[in-house]
Amino acid sequence: MITLVGAIVIGLTGLMIKPPQSSARPNILLIMSDDQGWGDAGYQDHPELKTPYLDSLAADGLVFNRFYAAAPVCSPTRGSMLTGRHPYRYGIYYANVGHLPKEEVTLPELLREQGYRTGHFGKWHLGLMDSLVVESNRGGIAKNQQHYAPPWEHGYDQCFATESKVPTWNPMVNPPHTVAGANKKQSEGDSFGTYYWTGPGRLATNNLTGDDSRVIMDRVIPFVEQAVREDTPFFATIWFHTPHSPVVAGEAYRQPYTHLPSEKQHYYGSLTAMDKQIGRLREVLRQAGVAEHTLIWFCSDNGPAAGGGGPGWQTGGRQQGLTGGLKGRKGSLYEGGIRVPGVVVWPAAIPAGQSTEVPVTTSDILPTLGELLGIDLSSLHLDGESMKDLLTKNAEQPRKKAIGFQSRFEGNEHQVWMGNRYKLHRTVNSDSLWLTDLVRDPQESKNLALERPELADEMSQALARWIERCKDDR
Repeated sequence: MITLVGAIVIGLTGLMIKPPQSSARPNILLIMSDDQGWGDAGYQDHPELKTPYLDSLAADGLVFNRFYAAAPVCSPTRGSMLTGRHPYRYGIYYANVGHLPKEEVTLPELLREQGYRTGHFGKWHLGLMDSLVVESNRGGIAKNQQHYAPPWEHGYDQCFATESKVPTWNPMVNPPHTVAGANKKQSEGDSFGTYYWTGPGRLATNNLTGDDSRVIMDRVIPFVEQAVREDTPFFATIWFHTPHSPVVAGEAYRQPYTHLPSEKQHYYGSLTAMDKQIGRLREVLRQAGVAEHTLIWFCSDNGPAAGGGGPGWQTGGRQQGLTGGLKGRKGSLYEGGIRVPGVVVWPAAIPAGQSTEVPVTTSDILPTLGELLGIDLSSLHLDGESMKDLLTKNAEQPRKKAIGFQSRFEGNEHQVWMGNRYKLHRTVNSDSLWLTDLVRDPQESKNLALERPELADEMSQALARWIERCKDDR
């Protein structure tokens, strides 16, 4: 008699033999860019930017035409991906605020229990990396001890991570002060004031120059290759810093854009450099023979730091992101702040060349992967819902759960309740409502709150109930 336990077949002799990998147990790579706008990709018909490998990723899988970061800034979105929960439930209200509590059940913890090797590579931004070392964005001994929450405390076997932002070229070196995001406390060419951490008290000391996306990928690839050699399923979060400020691109990556102003050369060049590393990773997966059974989910953490589709939204400096005509930018709960590029590829289970209009968010990733792997999530208070059938059966069924958002932006508290078609935006300070039909008006140009008062009231009440549930979890 033999019994199947997880991915291991155990016979009466005690011999343990791993069966061939099946599509029911894929390797999983969650790739996230930083401040990449909805329009910042070639496959989104960008007029100038070249992203051939992202374009290939989009062609090979399922493109989400309405993919949403759970928040309009980075830290909260990252927490939602790992927990399936809205970040206000556990105190991450904005960037550089709070930390991921140890009590939160995270995706790497769940997958490690399923026998996955887990790794985090790139930006972390969910807590401080050391109880004593002060880095660039925040710190001080009291804050460090209060908000110590590195990735290795949340289910990761291997790490190569920064607390927060770094330059996208020569990540440990401070760029000129004229570059937005440069550390004004440090001189040009000195240390930027942050580090790559590999574990408790351990700092990376070599291979830290040149393109930051390549520096990150140089750590991802050995992680993948080792897991393949050992026939172990792997899970990794690959969170690039690109194209967050300080935006710096190497000369070779600026070359395709020399006919454009310097600001665009750096912004587009940094994205093209990141794009190359995504292509490099996919080639490694193909040569290792595991591409077919590897699920890659790509998205951005929020909209572009400058830009937008409405009056008053202007590009500035090296922040040249595009929202594809959507209103708003990073920080706002307009579509330009939260609707981001989103693609999932899994050749064994997802047909190529697919797209969907179903709204999907970063909070859906954990419940989706949980259902795919048969993990019991019933004890967790999740905001996301499983999109398993959408991924594997191309089932264009409306989502069952509305998506809630909360954010503080330019001195105001904002709240949003969004279903499959309608989006209600409440500005708390003025208690004003803006109801949009996103199917007909993705630019959010017309307020339907007075035309559809019953719908606005119904959505307002649902929003208020959800906010109270979030408060109950704190």
